[in-house]
Amino acid sequence: MKTPEIFDEIRPYEAEEMRQAFEALLDDRQFNLVLKGFLPWMPKALRKGLLRLVFLGVKTPLDFQKRFMKPVVKYIIRKHTDGLTADIPTPNLKPRYTFISNHRDIVLDSAFLDVLLVDNHFPTTVEIGIGDNLLIYPWIKRLVRMNKAFIVRRALSMHEMMRSSQLMSQYIHYAVTTKKENIWIAQREGRAKDSDDRTQESVLKMLAMGGDLKELNIVPLTISYEYDPCDYLKAKEFQQKRDNPHHKKSKQDDLDNMRTGIFGYKGRVHYHWGATVNDFIEQLQAQQLPKNDFFKALAEHIDRQIHSQYHLYPCNYIALDLLNGRSSEGRPCLHEVCRVVTDEDEVNGQSSEGRPCLHEVCRVVTDEDEVNGRSSEGRPCLHEVGRVVTDEDEVNGNDKLSSHYTDKDKERFEKYLAGQLAKIDLPDKDEPFLRERILTMYANPLRNYLRGKSKYIEENESKISS
Repeated sequence: MKTPEIFDEIRPYEAEEMRQAFEALLDDRQFNLVLKGFLPWMPKALRKGLLRLVFLGVKTPLDFQKRFMKPVVKYIIRKHTDGLTADIPTPNLKPRYTFISNHRDIVLDSAFLDVLLVDNHFPTTVEIGIGDNLLIYPWIKRLVRMNKAFIVRRALSMHEMMRSSQLMSQYIHYAVTTKKENIWIAQREGRAKDSDDRTQESVLKMLAMGGDLKELNIVPLTISYEYDPCDYLKAKEFQQKRDNPHHKKSKQDDLDNMRTGIFGYKGRVHYHWGATVNDFIEQLQAQQLPKNDFFKALAEHIDRQIHSQYHLYPCNYIALDLLNGRSSEGRPCLHEVCRVVTDEDEVNGQSSEGRPCLHEVCRVVTDEDEVNGRSSEGRPCLHEVGRVVTDEDEVNGNDKLSSHYTDKDKERFEKYLAGQLAKIDLPDKDEPFLRERILTMYANPLRNYLRGKSKYIEENESKISS
């Protein structure tokens, strides 16, 4: 089946174009320099001959992924991670899906997903949207189009952006419904540099331009990396933009991010496949909401699914503790009215001046407290060496987060953090600021997870009470 010509400027290569694209890749001087870096001992002619031999039988982009890209990605998993795991349901082989995920790595987010889909016996992988700002060299553009990528145009005028968005949306609907391809797209333009993952309503509006959202079978996908090898590059960019609001990344910066993301250490990596949002879309449509309210509610629903399924690691808890200045023993209550300074005072509900703790969790406001015999005047503080009983306090770091990590975990993370900070080369290096930025990257998934959990509890309690 030939794709309509209207999509020629953005679509991946088709089967009949693969051989020509492959030969052009082999003849590209810069691509050969990249290959030489991997196989410096092998003569150029022998490298080309070997690749042509491996290419035999490759007819489609999916063939190319299975023959070339899957072994490469499997090697990256073995060499640069501590394992890739996933929560993926038993595949329904009939529909195709549009995965909307948080975005951690420019190259590997979709590449890891492809491997998981193949290993779990899905009939095809994903087509991915990639910004043309990353297609720095002709060989990169050829390679990604062979690897099922469609092009997302950037840096356009308002009129051009509207036309580009319309075309991309039409192509995504065509790919899912007619080509029977899955789609992966990030929840926002670019990566969330501070890991505060939020779905941009503009992404959903773009997807709706080409037709009914329900036919895309949108699945929120949560991606959790234990370590982000690009964290120090992101922190560096934060300082550069702070010191110079007009700072813009160079092409070399983009290349450095791609290279570091691929070859840097990522620790454990986990993917969680959520439920399709079709039922929720039907509920919103039944309410006949104004268009902006519809997309806002849908974006928040996708965020709740993504946030609630983070795979959290010790470094997330350590980072939040470090940001709040808490060690594993006897952290102070940060409530403005009552600043408890010792474990004993905290247990007895006394501040350093001996007055009663006025923290919300220490005053009775629920029936449960009355059932348990606690009055509203002076029941004991329920802190237990910094362990708070409300989700709000947990988000603010008052929970005993140290129960989720060991001293060895903390020592390891501190060593990792020091090593990443040492890689940052800036003339006016602001190390406290850079440290805070990296810690925030690791703390934000935990913050969003806890806020999402709190919101979920509130929603269900309101349903029960009503």
